[in-house]
Amino acid sequence: MGALKVRKIGNSVGVVLPKDVASKLRVEPGDQLFVTETPNGVELSPYDPEFEADMDLARDIMRKRRAVLRELAK
Repeated sequence: MGALKVRKIGNSVGVVLPKDVASKLRVEPGDQLFVTETPNGVELSPYDPEFEADMDLARDIMRKRRAVLRELAK
């Protein structure tokens, strides 16, 4: 990897992701990146941690209520 230079963009600041970093993140222009605080600083990810938590909850409910969902599918 390497260092990224912070640049002024209007009233904000931003960084330009080099092609290899964007490739590793699997992002393209127009995609969203989510910022998550970690014990080591911040993490950039194309995956929404709140959505992942919601999906974990949904999977748990589907596992517990499998019979009910099967009946509703008929």
